[in-house]
Amino acid sequence: MDVLIHLFVGLHIIGIASLLGGFLTQLKALGQGVARFVPAMLHGAFTMLVTGVALVGLNQADDQPVNNIKIAVKLALLIVILGLVYVKRDDETVDKRLFGLVGLFTTANIFIAVLWT
Repeated sequence: MDVLIHLFVGLHIIGIASLLGGFLTQLKALGQGVARFVPAMLHGAFTMLVTGVALVGLNQADDQPVNNIKIAVKLALLIVILGLVYVKRDDETVDKRLFGLVGLFTTANIFIAVLWT
């Protein structure tokens, strides 16, 4: 079970890297007012959702403790991120505030995962 959990943790990290990497690649465009949500951001957020749900299930199946409040906060942030990226994915440009919100929530999600013990 440990190998499977570690596999999903790795995939979860790949998802967050895709989401954050997509955001960071658009920062220059954000300064010019032409930033958009790239497909990597959508795929990363969706990967995080699927692997995160799988990780919760695997940890509970392995009788490991799961902090449900932490997971709920991370899930709420991720749903907002996923919703914004999904709805605005075809727009040529995205409002700076919405784009910044996705970056802020992504960063907050990372710090919640690392610091909330």
